Amino acid sequence: MSSTVRSLTLGALLLSLTAPARAFPYIVQKGDTLASIAERFYGKIQHEQILVTANSLDAQGGSPIIAGMRLQVPAISHKKARKGDTWAKLGLTLLGASHRADVLAAANGTTPWLPPEDGAEFAIPYNLTVLVGSSDTIVTIAYEFMGDRNKAWVLDHYNGLKGRRLQRGDVVLVPLTNLALTEEGKSALRESLDLTTAQAGGDERATQRRVTQELPLLSADVRGGRYVDAVKRGNAFLATGALTRPQLALVHRQLLEAYAALDAHGLATASCKAWREHDPSARVDHTWFSPKLVAACARSSP
Repeated sequence: MSSTVRSLTLGALLLSLTAPARAFPYIVQKGDTLASIAERFYGKIQHEQILVTANSLDAQGGSPIIAGMRLQVPAISHKKARKGDTWAKLGLTLLGASHRADVLAAANGTTPWLPPEDGAEFAIPYNLTVLVGSSDTIVTIAYEFMGDRNKAWVLDHYNGLKGRRLQRGDVVLVPLTNLALTEEGKSALRESLDLTTAQAGGDERATQRRVTQELPLLSADVRGGRYVDAVKRGNAFLATGALTRPQLALVHRQLLEAYAALDAHGLATASCKAWREHDPSARVDHTWFSPKLVAACARSSP
């Protein structure tokens, strides 16, 4: 199958790999369930599946939540438009591709050909990353996460699929626009932002030390064939936004192998590109690299 079928645009891939997630953390308490958390923060029990997918809890047969576990709670973010902004420019910067301007504009009750007013606040959809399973189709994904099978064409256009059928291992971005938070959810988000701002300096060093200690776990996931776990762990490291260049290089090197094993060709290519950018001495050794890794890195070359 063509690699185009399995990949998003390179810009979107790099965005999903490197941009901080627009989500806030929540530590699971005793007695919590995903449904109860969804009801508290979103006011909708059915948003439980969003929490499941955002935290890769459906991977490899499903993972239960336990007290003390750290979850990421997806949320809509906001930004103020500046003079000269267009929805196409904002779509490229914020969502990874200029053709996503229609979704961004629609989320704000307008059309892509009417530019936002200078100083106007607008909402930014949350890009939920869905790893396609054997029974998934663009229609079932649209129904599960957007509540409407007829929005399959929106997902097709958003991901540049051009009508191609999804296969297991594909990665699809779902722009979530209906993620209004309850008052409790807004409070949790504010507390998270305040804590992040207050602790940024000291936490960055602590995060780098913690990641150094946990990097062997990422390597073990890859060596053990636990590729979905590796993707989840690696992207959690990247989401901290506090890694050193050598750490970034190591994480992207492991993600390259995990994505290649999952046949997520576009993501593997983006990981190889990021690995080489953070480690100029990185070399693709045809003796030790599998054909999948060689192919992914060949596509990342200018």
